[in-house]
Amino acid sequence: MITTVAADGKREYEFIELLKQRAQNSDKNVIPTVSEIIENVRKNGDSAVREYTIKFDGRAPQHAEISKDEIDGLISKCDRDYLSTVEKAAKNIADFHQRQVQQSWLTTKANGVIMGQRVRGLKRVGIYVPGGTAAYPSSVLMNAIPAKIAGVEEIIMVTPPQKDGTPNPNIIAAAKLAGVDRIFLMGGAQAVAALAYGTETVPKVDKIVGPGNIFVATAKKLLYGVVDIDMIAGPSEILIIADSSANPRYLAADLMSQAEHDRLASAILLTDSAQLAEQTKKELSKQLETLSRKEIIEASLDDFGAIIVCSDMSQAVEFANELAPEHLEVCCENPMEYVGKLDNAGSVFLGNYSPEPLGDYFAGPNHVLPTGGTARFFSPLSVDSFIKKSSFIYYTETALKDDAEDIVRFAETEGLTAHANSIKVRFDMD
Repeated sequence: MITTVAADGKREYEFIELLKQRAQNSDKNVIPTVSEIIENVRKNGDSAVREYTIKFDGRAPQHAEISKDEIDGLISKCDRDYLSTVEKAAKNIADFHQRQVQQSWLTTKANGVIMGQRVRGLKRVGIYVPGGTAAYPSSVLMNAIPAKIAGVEEIIMVTPPQKDGTPNPNIIAAAKLAGVDRIFLMGGAQAVAALAYGTETVPKVDKIVGPGNIFVATAKKLLYGVVDIDMIAGPSEILIIADSSANPRYLAADLMSQAEHDRLASAILLTDSAQLAEQTKKELSKQLETLSRKEIIEASLDDFGAIIVCSDMSQAVEFANELAPEHLEVCCENPMEYVGKLDNAGSVFLGNYSPEPLGDYFAGPNHVLPTGGTARFFSPLSVDSFIKKSSFIYYTETALKDDAEDIVRFAETEGLTAHANSIKVRFDMD
């Protein structure tokens, strides 16, 4: 069961090092396999994708692309209440991300100079959506809706077939609602390669986003530069800061909500109350017995879970900023007082009634978040993830002449005489 640690300025940071090793679990063993798949798809396109689909999924569909009639037929199989829930979640996600939209701008100066920045969406984006045992319609919404709001012209989704060779209807429904333009039934590293290079049927994209297994993540990593990617996501993690006012039942439930993702997931509680730590540990044992993914949760809590008892809440905040977790819950009497103190976190959940699943599915902020401590310098997926910017400059002859000597001096200082000459020839400078 989960370990209890008394913070002493050393033991808790040793735990961070353990988590870093977990997050950096080597993908060296899969790199050769993934590299071979990528090269095969690059050279042989659809035939290579079909070959790998049969090899890894057991069968390949007659047509990789799902037609509009097929999409409508699949959606008709979905539960009506589920569709209503997806619509509500999509509205919340769209409302949140609409506020992130950036505008192009232009400024003028008295000497006639005009400068500005043009902002526009990427032309084409690929979304990878797991569709086998780990099928997440919520990821479709979180990836596609910001892309649409950003002005992406075309969204291409790939998703592997279920065991019976058919698409997951719930994923297809979410895709149509989110504005996905085309859907292909394929998965794995071969689908990522198809998006990156393009095939006879799959169009080449500018960016690939979405979660996947180690083969998908490795393919994205190897293809970065051929295309842009969102991030290399590591195992899921939750960190909870709680004072004595927190409810141990809620804390235990929230820790396990992330531990159930996989055996490498991390769930940590920071508190200044030894009593709360003990009560939460008891609740974990009690609630665990009722959960379907009990074995996974136990393994996660045993290996990468911890309850850390701090001397005070300041120590807890300091540790949280060092860990830079994916999800950070603040279950304290006055959670808002911590907002300005918590600098490194993917997403922050404030109060006893803002549990992490609220953000995963429904509230609106994106659930594609930096992991493995990368929240120190990475941000959640957003509208900004799907735009590109270009600057533009217009100078009059007079304006350039006024600045000519300074530009030439800079160029010559750097030893770039052709740069300097570009200015000199316009004004017959010696």
